[in-house]
Amino acid sequence: MESLPKVSVIIPFFNCPYVDQAVASVLNQTYPNIEIIVVDDGSTMHQERLIPYMDRIYYLGKMNGGTATALNYGIQISTGKYTAWLSSDDMFYSTKIERQVNFMEQHQAEVSFTDYHVINKSNEVICRNATAKFTTVRSFIEAFSSYCPLNGCTVMMKKDYVRNIGYFNEKLLYTHDYDFWIRVVLNHTEFHYINEPLTAYRRHEQMGTVQHYQAIVRELETVRQTYQNQLQVVLNTL
Repeated sequence: MESLPKVSVIIPFFNCPYVDQAVASVLNQTYPNIEIIVVDDGSTMHQERLIPYMDRIYYLGKMNGGTATALNYGIQISTGKYTAWLSSDDMFYSTKIERQVNFMEQHQAEVSFTDYHVINKSNEVICRNATAKFTTVRSFIEAFSSYCPLNGCTVMMKKDYVRNIGYFNEKLLYTHDYDFWIRVVLNHTEFHYINEPLTAYRRHEQMGTVQHYQAIVRELETVRQTYQNQLQVVLNTL
């Protein structure tokens, strides 16, 4: 196991009733060398769901500061070569880590992402292969001028790469991932894509994109305006 690169899975947790399913999905991976870091971002409920797993996870508590702060905290104390982010209401399919690590080692990739299925609160698949598909690198990069074209929980990165490019922007409560992926693009780093659904993304009434939709739209527009000129410069080189 030690010859295989370690993967650190960071699970930010805030009052989420699905967190035990997220943890179980990582424990059920076919890949053996994983550390699970659950960062409790000031939760006031559902911590008891983690009790059965406490001897197999690193559980870190902190004051509430938002997902970006939890991710950064987890990444900074992680010890793996690779880092992956799993939202506490989503799940990894069992071969996710193995398939992605093998791909990244083979291609010497800094960053990769995969396809995903959408599930409901009962774990039923309601949309298959939901990642937006692009025929050219230009069309993929162009998409960032309008929206975030990838799901953060499908992404795996080298920890050193995160350190070098800078961590998630903690001032952004909802679009820290969008901001980070744009910085990856501006760094001229290739986003390697694995055309397999390896993550289950859950849609439910309590999810942040439903609860805070208007705030997310406003923040998304701020990020878009911040980077639009720099993205255009990159597009002009393609």
